[in-house]
Amino acid sequence: MRILLVEDEKSLSNAISMILAQNGHVTEPVYDGITAVEYAQSAEYDIIILDVMLPKLDGFEVLRILRNSGLDTPILMLTAKSTIADKVSGLKKGADDYMTKPFHPDELLARVDALTRRKGSVVLNELSYLDVTLNLNSALLICSGESVQLSKKEFGVLKVFLYNPKMVITVDMLINKVWGTGADVTYNNVEVYISFIRKKLKYLHSKVSIKKIQCLGYRLEEVK
Repeated sequence: MRILLVEDEKSLSNAISMILAQNGHVTEPVYDGITAVEYAQSAEYDIIILDVMLPKLDGFEVLRILRNSGLDTPILMLTAKSTIADKVSGLKKGADDYMTKPFHPDELLARVDALTRRKGSVVLNELSYLDVTLNLNSALLICSGESVQLSKKEFGVLKVFLYNPKMVITVDMLINKVWGTGADVTYNNVEVYISFIRKKLKYLHSKVSIKKIQCLGYRLEEVK
């Protein structure tokens, strides 16, 4: 299952991501409301875990924008606000569930599982596009029975592309998703890892490559 986690406290975000990963879920963390809206509207997620107290846009406003745009992804509000009025406000704005901090990991997993049962989602273990498959557990890139091991950063970069195979992916999006918001990473660093991935795709004789779209970013393409 793919989960968008919107939590500005990075230590808590890391802890939640670890809990979810140990139970077979792939988590994409973001740390402010504006980025949350951008991610939620540009890719598909099985669940969104959304904090209320966020920089730039609070969780209630993020919720309102997403529901008004027609997004029906299940949303679990995760917040320190525990009053009945806060819960009612979140549910009326379109939240599917509401959990207050502090919480027990078992409760979080139970609520996530309940939301996925409603939607009929399954745990995702691999991503495929054309003739390549990326194993999300082992970070192995597989093509026609052959495989190569990806490094942590190569795995993170390619995962972004395979989740969004038709999209042009900007360098800023790659930096935010793979290195984290505010990371001291240059465009050249990103280009280096894309070059590594291209070489591994070529080594596997894959039909897939990564094309640079001038002034926009990168996109997966089929090698003819």
